[in-house]
Amino acid sequence: MRATKDSKSASPSPVAPKARERAPARSPRDAGEGRGGGSSTHQTGIVLPYKGVAPALAPDVFIAPTAAVIGDTHIGAGSSVWFAATVRGDVNEIRIGARTNIQDGTTVHVTTGGHGTYIGNDVTVGHNAIIHACTIEDLCLIGMGACLMDGVVVEKNAMVAAGALVTPNKRIPSGQLWAGAPARFMRVLLPEELAEIAESAQHYADLAQAYRG
Repeated sequence: MRATKDSKSASPSPVAPKARERAPARSPRDAGEGRGGGSSTHQTGIVLPYKGVAPALAPDVFIAPTAAVIGDTHIGAGSSVWFAATVRGDVNEIRIGARTNIQDGTTVHVTTGGHGTYIGNDVTVGHNAIIHACTIEDLCLIGMGACLMDGVVVEKNAMVAAGALVTPNKRIPSGQLWAGAPARFMRVLLPEELAEIAESAQHYADLAQAYRG
């Protein structure tokens, strides 16, 4: 797991109860290009308050120009929300850790009066996934087009295959691959696959900073 040692362990996971602290705030006005002295020249997407609560984004978060981040949403350092993705913390809270990527076309949402959504550090969420009112712990990979429903918990170092449908309140144990619709256990992940999860998160963290300029 070359990409996630030492320097990354300092980032508290939003999945941990004590980690639900407000990230350095970035208002919708600040989210435009050239924030705070012009160190960044990229244009950002929609960063929208809901009922007076604005997203709180670490200063180096990348929000693609066609993405939207809304309401009670905190996103940690080095994370990214890619083109046409929506992270909508309107009727409950969303917490996303450090170096996590929410790829193109993905929807992250919550349930009224029920579950928020909590995504840990170094998580990759593939294109066009649906992440709804669930918990994804650190160092997980959610494949393209997967759907995670209310109350799902994906434990650390687990993988959900592309196109999988994880039905409500399922728990995916650490180190396992689940696939299918409905999703079920397929096998234990190989050491090289665990390393690839970490490498994917680092790749997207680097790519996001390149987009920021």
